[in-house]
Amino acid sequence: MQNANSELLESARKKFSKFRELKSEFGEDKAWETMLEGFPELQKQRMGPLLALPTLIEGFLKSIPIFNAIGMDMVAVDISNLGIDAALEIQRVCPYLEAGKEFGFDTPCHVICELDMEASRRAFPEMKGEILCRQALGSPVCIFKYERPAKNKTEAIKPSLP
Repeated sequence: MQNANSELLESARKKFSKFRELKSEFGEDKAWETMLEGFPELQKQRMGPLLALPTLIEGFLKSIPIFNAIGMDMVAVDISNLGIDAALEIQRVCPYLEAGKEFGFDTPCHVICELDMEASRRAFPEMKGEILCRQALGSPVCIFKYERPAKNKTEAIKPSLP
């Protein structure tokens, strides 16, 4: 687990460094678009197999060991309802907080989480994603909501909350 966490933090440091350089040289908008180059395709590779499962919650439950292996302590909750397949991804640990501060970002959300959300939106236009709360802004957890039209409408009529 320590090795996976170290790799994650090193990758985050590279993102923060690159974003800071690009922003300084070209401005915020160009930095953002440059960081997104090729990212939607990568998201398709990473998330595609999980999102191909019948419901979002199935994919998110399968991803828990991956996130936990890098120290994020994830929980997933099925909030499907009214013909919408939906899930919450709850992260109890944000490994990016300290790494972001090293590069002058008080909140790492824009460079890491918002960039991930935008890449996912571009990779999977049928799916909506939203960041509901952030540890960087004082919340006890980070919560991400994902939704898409249900593949099987009868399964998504009532939420199956724990």
